Amino acid sequence: MKGRLFTLMITLLFLGILLTTLFWCMLDTNDGNSHQQHPQMRGADSCKDCRASSKKEIKICWAKEEDKHETSSDKDSQQQHPQKKSSPKSSDSCKDCREKINKLLKNYSLIWKKEEGNYQQIRSQLNNKCNGFDKAILTQTNTPVGSKLIYDGEKKRTHQVNQETFSTFVKGHPFSNKTLHTCAVVGNGGILANSSCGKTIDSAEFVIRCNLPPLSNGYEKHVGIKTHLVTANPSILIDKYGSLMGRRRVFVENMCHYGDSMLLLPAFSFSMSTAVSLRAFYTLEDFESPIQTVFFNPEYLQNLSIYWRSQGLKATRLSTGMMMISLALELCTDVHVYGFWPFSLHPFTFRDLTNHYYNDKKSNMAFHSMPSEFSNLLQMHSRGVLKLHLGDCHSDDNQSHLIKEPSGASG
Repeated sequence: MKGRLFTLMITLLFLGILLTTLFWCMLDTNDGNSHQQHPQMRGADSCKDCRASSKKEIKICWAKEEDKHETSSDKDSQQQHPQKKSSPKSSDSCKDCREKINKLLKNYSLIWKKEEGNYQQIRSQLNNKCNGFDKAILTQTNTPVGSKLIYDGEKKRTHQVNQETFSTFVKGHPFSNKTLHTCAVVGNGGILANSSCGKTIDSAEFVIRCNLPPLSNGYEKHVGIKTHLVTANPSILIDKYGSLMGRRRVFVENMCHYGDSMLLLPAFSFSMSTAVSLRAFYTLEDFESPIQTVFFNPEYLQNLSIYWRSQGLKATRLSTGMMMISLALELCTDVHVYGFWPFSLHPFTFRDLTNHYYNDKKSNMAFHSMPSEFSNLLQMHSRGVLKLHLGDCHSDDNQSHLIKEPSGASG
């Protein structure tokens, strides 16, 4: 009897141990499955964090992209603004405007042909007088420590290049040694609104943009997104970003639109521009942005001003657009110009235009001479030096750089 009781107790103890072991095995398996699911769910984020740990700008730009996706429900309403067309003025109110525009465009050729001789002549003149290829941008090669920079906007003021300033200059030549084929210089004129020129602009080999223009929220269709070089007037850094004296993250996030392009600043045109331009350099460097900050050489800008004065331009200062077109004529074989139209009516439809494709803020006409510069661009277009685009772009031909313009537009 005692032997049977002992055997029963041993059997029950064994079964208890077996059941306990089985229970814990099942619990451990379920827990293991739950642990396996988490890495799969956050795998992309983990990889993103790993990549971003070495490049903070990617993390910042991704965060901005995620915010954009979160607000995608509002995208349609946001896109309506740039695509909204203004009502045309009555024929009586703009009769004089039409006559002036038609007279101005009398020699505008709809069927454009490049004239190699004329192009080479202007390119050679710019190279001899200004040498933008080597001197447009300050480098550690062309501006060593100890150099004295004369502000091109304040001739009596100078800046002695010390080691700290020298360290902000790009080491080598910022442009490739070979001549670029097609370049698009994109202004911000209201003529680009509803133009559908985005894909055409982006088909260029090298794209230059002026003054940190917006490229999202529906503008992409009309102005494109591709950017290799973008300029910034220091006044933008002062007015929009508080001279970069406070929080700088918004500035870095907004620069995400321009990818790994060069940011070109006239740091040594006016003394008030130097400190804020250097802060822009340090800000992008501190956040490890892929943007490469470079500075205009004031000597180049001075020589460029002298050259265009000899060609009849008498503005107090050249516009940024004219500076970039001049540089493109040295760097590129074929130069295409978009978004340059200084009038408030469209040249062919005569509909109302805002001053910029994104707002109606007026330019400083006392400082720049937009109509005079445009006349010069029109002359270069007529001579086959560059292609000035004034109409809407073909939606089905993104490589040709042709435009839709009425057959009777030339007058």
